[in-house]
Order: sequence, then structure tokens, then C-alpha cells
Amino acid sequence: MTVRFATQTEIDDWDKLILLNPDGGNVFSSIEFARQKETGGYIAIFLMIDNLAITVLEKNAPGMGKLWYIPKGPEVISFKELWPVLQELESFAKQYGVFALRIEPEIERNQQPTFKRHGLVKSKPIIPNPSTITLNISDKLETILINLPQKGRYAIKRALREGVTVEQVKSNEKNCQKMYELLSVTAKGQFGIRSYDYYRTFWQRFETAGYGQLFFAYYDNKVVAGAYAITFGKKSTYKDGASIRDRNVYGASHLLQWKVIEWAKSRGVLTHDLCGSPPSDEINNPNHQHYGIGLFKTAFNKNVTDYIGCFDLVINPTKYKVWVNFSEKVAKRLHYYKHHDSYY
Repeated sequence: MTVRFATQTEIDDWDKLILLNPDGGNVFSSIEFARQKETGGYIAIFLMIDNLAITVLEKNAPGMGKLWYIPKGPEVISFKELWPVLQELESFAKQYGVFALRIEPEIERNQQPTFKRHGLVKSKPIIPNPSTITLNISDKLETILINLPQKGRYAIKRALREGVTVEQVKSNEKNCQKMYELLSVTAKGQFGIRSYDYYRTFWQRFETAGYGQLFFAYYDNKVVAGAYAITFGKKSTYKDGASIRDRNVYGASHLLQWKVIEWAKSRGVLTHDLCGSPPSDEINNPNHQHYGIGLFKTAFNKNVTDYIGCFDLVINPTKYKVWVNFSEKVAKRLHYYKHHDSYY
């Protein structure tokens, strides 16, 4: 294996190279996502390991060196493929002052190798779907609907009966503001969200690239729910979802999700990712922070996919120890004070 920086010609066609990776490509490894993260202080670096395209996001940590983060990568599908890639990356990164390499490949957690033996330390996920729910949408729409859990079918049909409608809308200023208002209400007490500017630029960037679409669900001529979805290759992702607190109609969010699925299927998608849920051993725990999110998403598929999650490949143990025990906390506080947004 040989690690090298991608050429400008390769970078110009980066998404095509990402889609050729063993996992079929991930939208969070796309060049659009890398450019979006650059607005938050990352530096995007594009690497090739033989034919494997790797998107790296770099953070400079004063006094520490560099932290490299590979969003949803390296994009391999087995530990057998992962170990040699990490070995090559470790040697290459060390030459550029990197003290740790953060990874989160979508390798399923059905076997647990000795991560520590490979220099890996468990870390907090950055992209919030170490566990998720996916839906195979390769069949006919009628068959997909029939095969949904009974709760999902009922919610979709009831929303239709009660007059809920769903529209695809542009990610203009007015609609982005409305979606962010919904998202703020939904997130309260459930999960953290970023600044409005981050979401607006994200939604507009992916729409311009031809990947993203904003949806609104209406009842009595009022927006009651919103969703932003992305297609990338044969996969679609339910990136953001939100709804009003006082729900005076049942099933609006379910119908909205169904319309997202219809849209994704029309674009040649085979797998729809609802992007995040409680892990499989916590999906039925009412005390889990995201129990309500899991309850909604299991209306489409009761099976949870657990990935191995996020790990740090420790390259310089001394600097890494200082980072996790002190410097990272300081960096997060300073970044939030300056930008009012998440460090990662």
C-alpha cells in the first residue's frame, strides 16, 4: 500500500472516487461535507491509499500538533481491510506532526477485536449515528410500504386521511429559517444543535450540489414538520428532522419520512439511512435520552444496526494524554466562546 496526497485532478472528481470505495461511498466523506467543515475551522486534506479515497479533516491543536479526523472512514467494510490501512496512515501522519487520528468506519459491531492492541482508544462519536436504522428500498414502493411495521403503515395512512400534505421546497432564506425554528423546538432537552448559519450553508450547499432536498409537511395550511435529506450514490440519509411540539394531527412526520423515501427511490437509492438511534440493546429503554427518536424510527424498521463507533489511533501517547485530559477541553471552550458553535 502507498499513501499519498490526492492530485488536483482527483480532488476535482472527489465524490466519484469516494463512491468507488468498498462501502459504496458515504456522504460524510464527500467534498461538500469537507468544504462545509472548513467553515468551522477544519482544514480539508484528501488522501489516496492505492485506490481508496480518504477524506481527512485536520485540526491544529496549539502545543500538541495536529489531530486528523476521518468522517465515517476509512471507508472499508471489514477489520481485515482496516488494519493495514491504519498502519499506513499512522506512518504517513506521523511525518506531518499528527498526534492522533480519529476514525469512525461503518464496520458493524458484530465482532469485537482487541482495539487497544492496535493502538485504538474509544472516543465520543462526532457524527451521531454509531447506531442507526436503515431501510432497504430496492423493492417496489407498494412492497416497501406493505413490509413496514404496522405502526408505520398506520401512521402514514392516517396522516393521508386527515389531510396532511408534503412538499419539496427550496432551501431559501425563508424556508431555512422555518426549518431551523422547528429544529430548535425539537432539539430542546433532546440533543444539541449548531448555529443557524451552519445549517443554512449546509442545506444550501448540498442542494446546489444536487444531493440535498428540504421537505415540509403541512396541516391546515401550516408547517407541522420538516426534513432535510441527502442522496449520495445508492444511499440516502435523513440528515435533519423536526416538528412542532403541539401535534394536532397524528402521523405527519411518518408521512414526511415516507415522501423522503419516495424521493430517494426515484433517484436510484437502494438503502435509506434514518441516521441515528439508541443502540440495539437500549432501543426499548424508555430512560434512554433518545428513546423518542428510536420510537419514531422503528416504525420503519425494528432492526438497529450498530457500528463499532468512533476511535482514536494514538500516534503520540504523551501528547494525546495531555490533549484528552486538558487541552481538548480548553480548545472546545475557546472555540465556543469565539464562534458560538461546536468545536468538532
